[in-house]
Amino acid sequence: MAKAYRKRVLGRGLSAILSDDENNRFKNSDSSTSFNEISVDSIDLNPFQPRTNFNKKDIDNLASSIKVLGLIQPITVKVDNDRYELISGERRLRAFKLLKITNIPAYVRKADDQASLEMALVENIQRKDLDPIEIAISYNRLIDELNISQEDMSKRVGKDRSTISNYIRLLRLDPIIQSGIRDNFISMGHGRTLINIDSKQKQLIIYEKILRSGLSVRQTEKIVKDLNKKKKKKEFSKNDFSFEKQIKILQKKYNLIIDLKLKNEKGHLSFKFDSISQLNKLIKKLDE
Repeated sequence: MAKAYRKRVLGRGLSAILSDDENNRFKNSDSSTSFNEISVDSIDLNPFQPRTNFNKKDIDNLASSIKVLGLIQPITVKVDNDRYELISGERRLRAFKLLKITNIPAYVRKADDQASLEMALVENIQRKDLDPIEIAISYNRLIDELNISQEDMSKRVGKDRSTISNYIRLLRLDPIIQSGIRDNFISMGHGRTLINIDSKQKQLIIYEKILRSGLSVRQTEKIVKDLNKKKKKKEFSKNDFSFEKQIKILQKKYNLIIDLKLKNEKGHLSFKFDSISQLNKLIKKLDE
C-alpha cells in the first residue's frame, strides 16, 4: 500500500526532530527511527495531540485519496510496552480505519512523552493543520511542560518569538471569543485586537458587534482605541480628587505652597519656598 514519493518539506523543526534522510527514509534500522507496517488495532492515540477538531469531510477526502494513491506520508509512532502510541498522523490513521485497512505504514520511534508532544506540535504547525487557539494552547503547554522560554521555543519550531507570543496572548480572550476564532467567525487579527481590552465583558460586547456588523480588523482596532482613550480619561478624572487631597496634606506638613498641573496624564509638580533653609529641610525630608 505504501508508496515512496519525493520527500515532502515539513519544516526545519520537524525535520530536525525526526532526522529524516532521503536514502533511508523507508528502511528499517537500528537507530531511534525505523519504518514498518504495523497493525492499526495495535496503535493507541496520542494523549498529547494538539489538534482537537477533525473535519469528517476532510477525513473522507483523505481516505479516498489513500484508496487511489496509497499512503504518501507514513504515520509516526513510539513503542509502548507491547503496543504502539501515535505521535503524529491521526488523520491518516482515522482514514485507514475508515477504509478498514488492517496495517498502516509507520515510522517506529523511541520517544518519551516530551518528544511525543513536541513532535506532534511541530508537525501540525508546519502543516498548518491547527487553528490559532489550538496552536496557542500547544505553545503554552510546551513552554510549561518543557520549562523553556519563548525564545527557546522559537528556535525549536522555527518561528519568530513574536509570532509565538501573539498566539499565546489569544488565551487571554474570553472562551466564547476563542471559540469564535476556532470556528472562523472572526480572524486571529480580530482576536489580537480584542486582547487589548482588559474587561472580558467588554470584549464580548465588541465581539458581538463584529459579528453583527461584519467589522474588519481595522474597524475593530479603531473601536478598541477609542474605548481605551475614554477609559484613560475616566480613570484620570477619578484620581483628580485624591491628588488634590494628598497635595493639601503635603502643604500642611511642609508648610509649602504646592502647584500641580496635569494634562493627558502628564504634567509637573512645583512648590514655592521662602528661604534656602526651608528648601534644605524639604530636600532632607525627601531623602529620608
